[in-house]
Amino acid sequence: MAADHSRAPVLEALVEYRRRGRLGFTPPGHKQARGADPAVREVLGDAVFLGDVLASGGLDDRLTRGRVLDRAEELMADAVHAEHTFFTTCGSSLSVKAAMLSVAGPHEKLLIGRDAHKSVVSGLILSGIEPVWVEPRWDAERRLAHPPSAEQFDQAFDIHPDAKGALVTSPTPYGTCAGLSAIARLCHRRSVPLIVDEAWGAHLPFHDDLPSWAMDAGADICVTSIHKMGSGLEQGSVFHLQGGLVPPQLLKMRADLLGTTSPSVLLYAGLDGWRRQMALHGHELMGAALDLAAEVRAAIEEIDGLHVNDRADFCGEGLADDLDPLPGVIDVEGLGITGFQAADWLREHRHMDMHLTDHRRIGAQITHADDRETTGQLLTALKALAQAAPDLPRAPRVNVPEPSELRLAQALLPRDAFFGATEDVALAEAAGRVTAEMITPYPPGIPAVLPGERLTEPVLRYLRTGLDAGMNLPDPTDRKLKTIRVVAAGEDLAK
Repeated sequence: MAADHSRAPVLEALVEYRRRGRLGFTPPGHKQARGADPAVREVLGDAVFLGDVLASGGLDDRLTRGRVLDRAEELMADAVHAEHTFFTTCGSSLSVKAAMLSVAGPHEKLLIGRDAHKSVVSGLILSGIEPVWVEPRWDAERRLAHPPSAEQFDQAFDIHPDAKGALVTSPTPYGTCAGLSAIARLCHRRSVPLIVDEAWGAHLPFHDDLPSWAMDAGADICVTSIHKMGSGLEQGSVFHLQGGLVPPQLLKMRADLLGTTSPSVLLYAGLDGWRRQMALHGHELMGAALDLAAEVRAAIEEIDGLHVNDRADFCGEGLADDLDPLPGVIDVEGLGITGFQAADWLREHRHMDMHLTDHRRIGAQITHADDRETTGQLLTALKALAQAAPDLPRAPRVNVPEPSELRLAQALLPRDAFFGATEDVALAEAAGRVTAEMITPYPPGIPAVLPGERLTEPVLRYLRTGLDAGMNLPDPTDRKLKTIRVVAAGEDLAK
């Protein structure tokens, strides 16, 4: 029987909850807004509290006999061509960890693109999985990493035939995509699963002019953040599953290890509503967003000093396999300023926030929520930025290493380095030591340094000059980077 995508089980159950006037002697303690602080109610509105009910023993009965969540997940799976879907309310940072734990265990190998998000590294620390890093495709001219190729994964499997599977990030925060079909095929020739961290790809299934998405490409597990490019609330995430290499009961069990026992029905409602919106209107909405993005990209190209990176920049031999145009990555190097300066100026002078920043780029993300009014404001702000740029102070130069200097040798497993004996050393004395912490320019959140890697002078210089230029480094113990936490002397011998 065809799925009825006009239905939204979570939203309908919330309506029914209110219609019946249910009275709960359960958490949450605000009791349908009645106990919430008046000032909080004024700012947030009562609708937030009215939607904040228990998932079981509230939205559904104590044994979930109404199958409210199950039905919502089944509809989501149908909408995106997956066999199974699981909702989570702890973001894709949790989902990707659950996916990793479903494929490999302590001291087992997992092939991972080194451009992975910090949540993947956290998963390695918690699980004790041994990473086999697959190098991204590096654009030396633009100092930018793209997802590894299928050939690179194939070579890594040849060297590590005992690897339990592979994990690739696609799209990246810059919108560049891997050749997922080819990677999935080579994984399946070895009877191991492919995990795709597709946190930035919630919209991909809903228009043919967008890059192929993980389930259609044959991946086994896909992790998607509905809040990034979709209409879900922050922390709303799903993971999708297909094929027989990872049993759904196993994936759910691993997720239960990490997930909350108090999931937010508000987030469930956002996920459910997004699925209905896209199943009924997704092609139209995504088509309009693509048309609008094309107009905006062309208009930005007319602003002196600005360039929107396109397929000619990011795709081709040795680069990415495909590009999502909606992230709108703008190179500001022609203005003589950094992306950090551009983002700070736009926030201060035009009350406008960019979705990523680095030493030469900002990201102006376009979604189905934008229109000519919002993009008109963006274009006006960018023109003003171009006019203001000559008067901005010259930012310190960020010393971005060459590709050969950027990658650090893995001396210890991330888990062993993170939980072992440590000490703090001055930055000037850190070269040659094995780090015991992550150091991650954020956004986009791809660690430059992982626990267990041996530090080198070029990478330390990159971080120091980046910090001086405005880079955000939220991870290290000393955020000013005067010291770095390293494995204690005598315990950092390479394995």
